[in-house]
Amino acid sequence: MESYVFECGEARVDKPKVVLGVSGGIAAYKACELLRRLTESGHDVRVVPTESALHFVGAATWSALSGHPVSTEVWSDVHEVPHVRIGQGADLVIVAPATADMLAKAAHGLADDLLTNTLLTARCPVVFAPAMHTEMWEHPATQENVATLRRRGALVVEPAVGRLTGVDTGKGRFPEPAELFDVVRRLLARGDRPAQDLAGRHVVVSAGGTREPLDPVRFLGNRSSGKQGYALARSAAARGARVTLLAANTALPDPAGVDIVPVGTAVQLREAVLKAAADADAVVMAAAVADFRPETYATGKIKKKDGEAPAPIALVRNPDILAEIAGDRPRAGQVVVGFAAETDDVLANGRAKLARKGCDLLVVNEVGERKTFGSEQNEAIVLGADGSETPVPYGPKEDLADTIWDLVVQRLV
Repeated sequence: MESYVFECGEARVDKPKVVLGVSGGIAAYKACELLRRLTESGHDVRVVPTESALHFVGAATWSALSGHPVSTEVWSDVHEVPHVRIGQGADLVIVAPATADMLAKAAHGLADDLLTNTLLTARCPVVFAPAMHTEMWEHPATQENVATLRRRGALVVEPAVGRLTGVDTGKGRFPEPAELFDVVRRLLARGDRPAQDLAGRHVVVSAGGTREPLDPVRFLGNRSSGKQGYALARSAAARGARVTLLAANTALPDPAGVDIVPVGTAVQLREAVLKAAADADAVVMAAAVADFRPETYATGKIKKKDGEAPAPIALVRNPDILAEIAGDRPRAGQVVVGFAAETDDVLANGRAKLARKGCDLLVVNEVGERKTFGSEQNEAIVLGADGSETPVPYGPKEDLADTIWDLVVQRLV
């Protein structure tokens, strides 16, 4: 998101203006990393902490990292009317971390310091990144406040699962700053398009590649890295969806605000898809699923024997998950998206697969040893059951992800 102004006959880029609100939780120190990523990538960031936040990270740190003065209350620089101007001039506001107290104040419209006043005056996308103990996150009061904020159009990122303060572990952990930065960047990139067009929707995304074990140390697998599926999950979360990501043998950081379900084999993926899809508005099968698996599994490592050829490996077919979910949808109006990785006759094979599988959209791309797998880039043609064809030129996988969700949104009832 860039705008241009002219000074002395020369054009300069007007940096996107981001307000980083910081409330009083131990995760405040992690917001320093988020701030660094934002400023180093060309964003003009104004930090607005609460008084409690300054017990964790001092004002001097926020000021030095952002290049702006820091205040917690409305009485500083009154002539500039900061409690109104900061929110009015922002392109995006993110509160990270957002405590249970901050969520409650925001949901009920309280305005007792500079940050809560800023939230009331902002007319731009607003993001909350909650961080708190599991019991606080799960309390009905907090959940009602979160529902209220989401209903009003705010993006409340689901907290991560992991180590909390002290020895506690559970849901409530602050998402990784790199992932939150990605959420901010994606929202700003959407410009004037609806920021939360998947709000209130549950989407299921599969990613990675299944592995079919031969013995305790070997498996049949494929080259899929999971990057396209993860891009789809991140994009959907940034657009307000509740996202279930079925991750098959990936080694990627968890996207912010996404529920991760690890799977290994095609059979395990099928079970996870059928369970997650029961209440899903859309299912996107981006994982590379093995078509076959060994008929038998050797409980010990298969040994080679001198002078003897290896025994043949008998294969059996795996379940066709895409055809099953598309043919027997557990929810009326559910949109199903498949992927077709082809090496030749790409479009012809894609059209045949679309008809055979019965899905609403099929993303067709050409793959190979040096194409698509493991890359940060992708290109594809998205075929629709209605006869439409949407080409997506070579570019970042997140661009293809956004195009897919644009097409899904058009088809949601």
